[in-house]
Amino acid sequence: MSKETTERYPLIHFAGGFYALTREVFQELFRRPYYFRLILDQVFMIGVKSFLLVCVTGLATGSVMALQFGFGLAKFGGTLYVPKITSLSILREMGPVFTSLLVAGRIGSGIAAEVASMKVTQQIDAIRALGTSPVKRIVIPRLLACMIALPVLTLFADYIGLWGAMIICKTELGIGQSFFLAKTLETVQAADLFTGMLKTIVFAFFIGITACWKGFNTEGGTEGVGDTTTWVVVTSSIFILVSDFFLTKFFILTVYT
Repeated sequence: MSKETTERYPLIHFAGGFYALTREVFQELFRRPYYFRLILDQVFMIGVKSFLLVCVTGLATGSVMALQFGFGLAKFGGTLYVPKITSLSILREMGPVFTSLLVAGRIGSGIAAEVASMKVTQQIDAIRALGTSPVKRIVIPRLLACMIALPVLTLFADYIGLWGAMIICKTELGIGQSFFLAKTLETVQAADLFTGMLKTIVFAFFIGITACWKGFNTEGGTEGVGDTTTWVVVTSSIFILVSDFFLTKFFILTVYT
């Protein structure tokens, strides 16, 4: 596609490039060699280094939701329903979405900046010259690491969020821990947890592919790298929010009913 066409139709250019990169990833995924060490390194970078940020966000989210639902439902005498509503909201929506948005901001921009820097310094061309696939060595390890680390981070965020909600219920709403736990276990089912995990796998796929594609198509030197990181964060966030609607609708029709 020519540069003029790319500038006039950026959405078509992105859609075509996204599809082409996705197809190439699936073609290269099961071919040797396998770079397991690179995947583990990326899991550490994405998962372990994001753990504290995710825990703080989960704690704040659970606490705020318990406060909002508690004082809102108190007007109608429905305070005792706070554990049920809060637990379902965290496991189905707030945990997966907020964690994915954080990862998109921290990790998506980092992947894009790293790949874009390799592009503008011609390291990707050097990898091709050595007979190695850039998709195999650069894209697949980062994509798989995102799809492994994000569900695990979401699981921790769910746990911390429920713990924060339980503390707020006890200190602010007068709901005991045993009552909170009993109502949560009574309401939450395995499907609620697993659907949230499945959502994060889809979100991670969009984050990884979007960041790598934009990194491969970065131009303009260091200024282009800065524009790439901003573009990736915005686009990944849109992907997450839009796909969350369709996934929620799908799960309502197939799992929750």
